[in-house]
Amino acid sequence: MKQIDGGLADHLASGATTLAWCWRVTRIDGEVFGFTDHDQPLVFDGTTFEPESGLIASEVRAGSDLSVDAQDAEGVLNSDRITETDILDGRWDNAEVEVWRVNWQDPSQRVLLRRGAIGQVRRGRMIFVAEVRSMAHVLQQTVGRIYQATCDAELGDSRCKVNLESSTFKGTGSVAALQRSRAFTASGLDSFDDGWFSLGTVEWTSGANSGRRAEVLLHSKIAGVVTIILLEEPVRAIEEGDDFIIRAGCDKRVATCRTKFDNVVNFRGFPHIPGQDVVIRYATKDKSNTGQVL
Repeated sequence: MKQIDGGLADHLASGATTLAWCWRVTRIDGEVFGFTDHDQPLVFDGTTFEPESGLIASEVRAGSDLSVDAQDAEGVLNSDRITETDILDGRWDNAEVEVWRVNWQDPSQRVLLRRGAIGQVRRGRMIFVAEVRSMAHVLQQTVGRIYQATCDAELGDSRCKVNLESSTFKGTGSVAALQRSRAFTASGLDSFDDGWFSLGTVEWTSGANSGRRAEVLLHSKIAGVVTIILLEEPVRAIEEGDDFIIRAGCDKRVATCRTKFDNVVNFRGFPHIPGQDVVIRYATKDKSNTGQVL
């Protein structure tokens, strides 16, 4: 149950209230933003809440079970601090959110209604809707390892131990020619085999996307022409001459771990577990399903 201080309780009981919604958002890069649906700036706890930022709160829904409660913050892109490119870049993803109900005549009279994180952000041409998930959403995250045939480590992390900064798995190149919005031919990668960087990452070092990373869907080398296809179209257009660093990818199979990375000792999957075909297989005279070690 929410504890409401005496001043705010008296104000709510008066029958004529002067209330406003305030949102304090802390992005994962540490930047703090304040927004309010009031027409004047409100200040408390060291945060200035920007007025008329275009945010409109939906009803606050809460349950007594452990399901994820949610509230929507709907608005238009009329705040200089909320840009469409930042939304597309994912800078607002999983940002921490505090939702306050405040007496705008006396901001010291306020109550914190909920804490949560920004979930799905839906956008149109001029409007966005950000889902504010309750803290219960953390309980739905997978914790621990998964019993599966493929590796559950991230390539290059402390469990995998592959050094992606090695020249064997890292290259530098530039965009030679655009083919589509997320596909281009590249120079500087002639020494690498076909498919070496498939499922890897590109880190842009110049151009409009400088400092951002993208996932590689396909790396091909045909007749000496190197082509890179990204998994998703970048937020900002790729231009000829853009420089990048590219790192190798992994399909999480034990064979790849052994032949490409010589790292099977650190393989974090269970490649010898029986598949579904073994579970549904019936006994036959050729002794292919006798229960012996596979």
